[in-house]
Amino acid sequence: IGLEYYGRTVGIKILPVGVDMGQLEMAMRSPEAGEKVRELMRRFEGRTVLLGIDDMDLLKGIGFKFLAMGQLLEEHPEWRGRAVLVQITNPARSDGKDVQQVFDEMRVVAGKVNERFSMPGYEPIVLIDRPVPTHEKVAYYAIAECCVVNAIRDGMNLVPYKYTVCRQGSPALVGSPKKSVILVSEFVGCSPSLSGAIRVNPWNVDAVADAMHLAIKMPEAEKQMRHEKHFKYVSSHDVAYWASSFDRDLQRACRDHLLKNCWGLGFGLGFRVVALGPSFRKLSVEHIVSAYRRTSSRLILLDYVGTMMPQSSVNRTPSKEVISVLNNLCSDPKNVVFIVSGRGKDSLSEWFGGIERLGISAEHGYFTRWSRDAPWETCLSSVCFDWKEIAEPIMRLYVERTDGSRIEHKESALVWHHQDADPDFGSCQAKELLDHLESVLANEPVVVKRGQHIVEVKSQGISKGRVVENLISTMSSGGKPVDFVLCVGDDRSDEDMFEIIMNSADNPAILPAIACVFACTVGQKPSKAKYYLDDPTDVIKMLQGLASASIRPPKPASLLVSFEG
Repeated sequence: IGLEYYGRTVGIKILPVGVDMGQLEMAMRSPEAGEKVRELMRRFEGRTVLLGIDDMDLLKGIGFKFLAMGQLLEEHPEWRGRAVLVQITNPARSDGKDVQQVFDEMRVVAGKVNERFSMPGYEPIVLIDRPVPTHEKVAYYAIAECCVVNAIRDGMNLVPYKYTVCRQGSPALVGSPKKSVILVSEFVGCSPSLSGAIRVNPWNVDAVADAMHLAIKMPEAEKQMRHEKHFKYVSSHDVAYWASSFDRDLQRACRDHLLKNCWGLGFGLGFRVVALGPSFRKLSVEHIVSAYRRTSSRLILLDYVGTMMPQSSVNRTPSKEVISVLNNLCSDPKNVVFIVSGRGKDSLSEWFGGIERLGISAEHGYFTRWSRDAPWETCLSSVCFDWKEIAEPIMRLYVERTDGSRIEHKESALVWHHQDADPDFGSCQAKELLDHLESVLANEPVVVKRGQHIVEVKSQGISKGRVVENLISTMSSGGKPVDFVLCVGDDRSDEDMFEIIMNSADNPAILPAIACVFACTVGQKPSKAKYYLDDPTDVIKMLQGLASASIRPPKPASLLVSFEG
């Protein structure tokens, strides 16, 4: 799995660690292990051995395992005198009160089971609570018919892997069939990797007892089949495979790392490492003005809130400065200027209605008009909005839970705003709402997206990228192929525009090879745009530079020629 996170590709991989095959095989071939195997075979001759090897820990479920053994012998008397549970407990890593409590409980339960079912020469539970050397553990692995790991919570736990390798064959057991059965808790990390294991809930003692009975009475052919499946996996996913696979993934993750510029932003829990591409740079006003003067068919696409006006502004009415610079740009016949915003068409019409030649694309492109007097057009001919009846009640629920949040109703979308809510709580609620809406609207023709302080649900096929495609196509078909494109935006919805523009720049069928393309985001952050400006103030200054280049200065009076006598 790869996640794009603040300009970095973060790889996530489930890679369980394996066992050291060479070390286990060497231990099995040792004379000490062979002698111990023969000794244990004589000791447990005629009996079925179930094996548990655990640390002395509260979460290992040893007491539950003993209770299940007692339940097995209670319900199936035929196994009395024939089934033995050998439990090896590794020394505790600490001397806390809880460790002593586990030890005492384990002793009490084992004592009760042995008192109830023992007979001369037979104890159903053999408890080994001393340090056990490797060759002895290997011998117990080799002679056990079933391995029982029923921890109530555990990490990876390689005991089943070691058991499988040792059951593949010991020199002391030449000619014996290669078979094994693994009974494993569903709360243990290795459980998903053992497809042939019997999985149990360790809290359910009756179920564990039934699983023990199933394991020891299982037909020999099935035991061999399960063993072969496990050994094939364990032997091919050993510690050497784990190390080499991890190294390959690490090399892949670091391959492009040195080509990026990394910056630390924020403080405390808000700290993030942001990676920016080597070609990502601040847009030079002189550079773009130079390209602007050389071109004659220009398309200028501008987001509004966050781009020409700060996100934090309470009054969203455009300033005189913004209106003035847009008027100057629109007055140049070589320019086609569009406001491309997620806002509703009524608000945008009210704010920018005084600019005659300004095009507006509202609600992320659902509504578009080319000038003040042109009619509104929709990008989709027929749209069903029945999904609003599902999404709106859910959003209302989150408005009730999140103080400062609100719902914005658009003709093509519903938007949940949390800009005025507590920043941390609002962000958490937005993530939860996003997951909730994606789940309930999975079969509806909608897109659920998270933006700057918003969660939006809109119909499929509506995006700012589609607006760009339509505008470039319309201008080209009208005999004015675009040779200059400027696109400025600040949030995730604008990335669709940047992507289309940058792709179009590489396709001569869409944009001429000589076209000047400027995709610019507001703020230094990972983006598909090639340029950035620091804030809306910089954006206005840049636009004023372009507007100044459109206004031809009058000729000085000294250069005028008079023919009057």
